[in-house]
Order: sequence, then C-alpha cells, then structure tokens
Amino acid sequence: MLVVEDEPSVRQLARGVLETQGYEVLSASNGQDALRVARGHKGSPIRLVVTDVIMPQMGGKVMAEWLKTTYPDLKVLFTSGYTGDTIAHHGVLDAGVEFLPKPYTPAILARKVREVLDNRIASHHQEKKRGNPDASIKAT
Repeated sequence: MLVVEDEPSVRQLARGVLETQGYEVLSASNGQDALRVARGHKGSPIRLVVTDVIMPQMGGKVMAEWLKTTYPDLKVLFTSGYTGDTIAHHGVLDAGVEFLPKPYTPAILARKVREVLDNRIASHHQEKKRGNPDASIKAT
C-alpha cells in the first residue's frame, strides 16, 4: 500500500501503524512524489492508497486518478483535516468514496484500512456468485 501525506509526522505515524499491522507500506510526501514512488515500485501491485486530499504540487484526487491508469483495481482512502465544505469541492465526499477525517487514532486508521480492503474482497465474492469468471482476489 502507499501512504501519501505532506505532514511528515502524520506520514510516519500512518506508515508505522500500518507496518505494525503487517502491511508492506510505501510512502510519499505529495501526489507527484507518489507517482514517482509507484513507478519505481517493483514488488506486488499496490492495492490501496491512503492519501491526504489537499497537498502541495498535486492533490490526492488527481494523484489517485493517475495511479488508477496503472492499477485499475486500486482502492483509495482519502483523509483530511479540512472541513466538509472544503473537501467536497475536491469531489472526495461523493457517494462511494472512502474517507477518514483527521485527526484519527492508530486503531481507527487500522480498522478503516481493513474495512476498505475487505470491501474489495466482498465485491469479489459477489462477482463470483454472479458467475463472473474474471473475478479474482489479490493478496493483501
């Protein structure tokens, strides 16, 4: 997974919490940095991006759209400390978009990440039940 956060202390905390949960975690300081990190990543596909919405150089929504061209099954969890009106302008509060307001505790972050990843697995099982032979689960 990839954590994208312009505030170093929040980025380090999120990365540490998620690594403690057993995830392989890459990190970046803004959207442009995230694209560079993703291009250089040679391991298993990135399944989830946990990203701040508003960052210098390139925000989370634009960065996520670019990443989805390479990782079409990518899940995105947006985070922000801004008010709902400010982030709504960025399209993050649209239906179906996963969002975690800041500040959050380590336990809440870990639980929300698991929930987002499990939602993907649940939709895989629904596709499988519908007889979609292309449905497949990728390792967490």
